[in-house]
Amino acid sequence: MKKELDRREFVKIGGVVTAGTAVGLGLPLLPLYRASAQGEVADRSGKRWGMVIDVGKCKDDCTACVDACRKENNVALFGDPRFDIHWIRKAKISRRVENAREISAPLLCNQCDDPPCALVCPVQATYKRKDGIVIVDKHRCIGCRYCLIACPYNMRMFNFKSNHVRYNETYPTRAHGVSESCNFCSHLVDQGMQPACVEACKQAGGGAMVFGDLNDSSSEVAKLVASRRIRGLREDLGTKPKVFYIGL
Repeated sequence: MKKELDRREFVKIGGVVTAGTAVGLGLPLLPLYRASAQGEVADRSGKRWGMVIDVGKCKDDCTACVDACRKENNVALFGDPRFDIHWIRKAKISRRVENAREISAPLLCNQCDDPPCALVCPVQATYKRKDGIVIVDKHRCIGCRYCLIACPYNMRMFNFKSNHVRYNETYPTRAHGVSESCNFCSHLVDQGMQPACVEACKQAGGGAMVFGDLNDSSSEVAKLVASRRIRGLREDLGTKPKVFYIGL
């Protein structure tokens, strides 16, 4: 109980200090912070993981990627939209023009090279690894939810209830009061494996999702980026997403 009280008090104090600082210094602080953060962009000489999703190969009624993600990462589904967590979800997308066709596509954390969620985190609980994967440290997160507000893709989730779901005994659950999001199944990637969603898509016969090292010109994902017309979501925001779409 004492630990929870200390945490709540820290959130209150941190919220007041951060809000006061932002108001006192004004908006020009953000570009300076962003510029300093850009010095930590993924190591271009090493790995830089990315994903290409071909929406033309994504079947409308297929949820293999969503189901696999949930089971691999113990993503909580309570049956109540107020508390359900979604690291990846299928969505219907269409252009704002008359008679536009509707496209079914999976949406997930875009693993931005310039992630707004990491820039606003007051305790660096959200950070970007050298290989470009954006991680949430659930032990450091204070539950301020600034990252949820900052994410332009609405792909940051917050645990309003403790997550005791145990689909996968080898992956940790999350406590009430912490944020989370897709991390490309970094624990699998570190073992030389593919993210659960990508593997499930392949097994389901879709093959719509391709994952790999964008810095490796011989990788399938790098070849797709170089040879196909791809598009990232809201590229105009300057977040430099590393999830790309074909046919969007």
